[in-house]
Amino acid sequence: MDKPELVAEHLARNLVAFRQVRNLTQGALAQSADVPRSTIANLESSSGNPSLTVLVKVANALGVPIDELLASPRAKVRKWAREELPSQSAGRGITVRSLIPERVPDEVLQVMDFAPAASMRGSPHLPGTREFFTCLSGQVTIFVAGDRFDLSAGDILAFPGNLPHSYRNTDANRPAQGVSAVLFARAGV
Repeated sequence: MDKPELVAEHLARNLVAFRQVRNLTQGALAQSADVPRSTIANLESSSGNPSLTVLVKVANALGVPIDELLASPRAKVRKWAREELPSQSAGRGITVRSLIPERVPDEVLQVMDFAPAASMRGSPHLPGTREFFTCLSGQVTIFVAGDRFDLSAGDILAFPGNLPHSYRNTDANRPAQGVSAVLFARAGV
């Protein structure tokens, strides 16, 4: 069980976070909870000693359970083992897997593993799409609309994703690796 001063710190941190996420001022939260603004200020500075009634009013005004107001902050952390990440073959000798396993709107982030001498034709995207390719290791050549770009580890190439493009590991003896970030054009922007 946490010491009372830790609970007051948790309450202060959580209260500020919940209030900011809801875009509320101290005054607006106080009015919604039917408590004085100074009560909210005291709680957020860890100097308040609220009654159960005050905690219930503040929790209800924020739409959260009391235990979330008092809980120690928890990071939303998740680890994925490499084996859990789906991968797919894309082209001759290229394996592609998502860099971020959760859905991210308007973008695709992938790690590309190139076997020696592997090649792949890229899929053209909609106009306005930008692709950024970062070479992590080895040497990767990217052809964009007929132009050749040779990349070594650390190099980045940005290009319009709607143009015809392809990727090639030019080294017949060593693998290569890169990251592709495709940022889709948003409608109406």
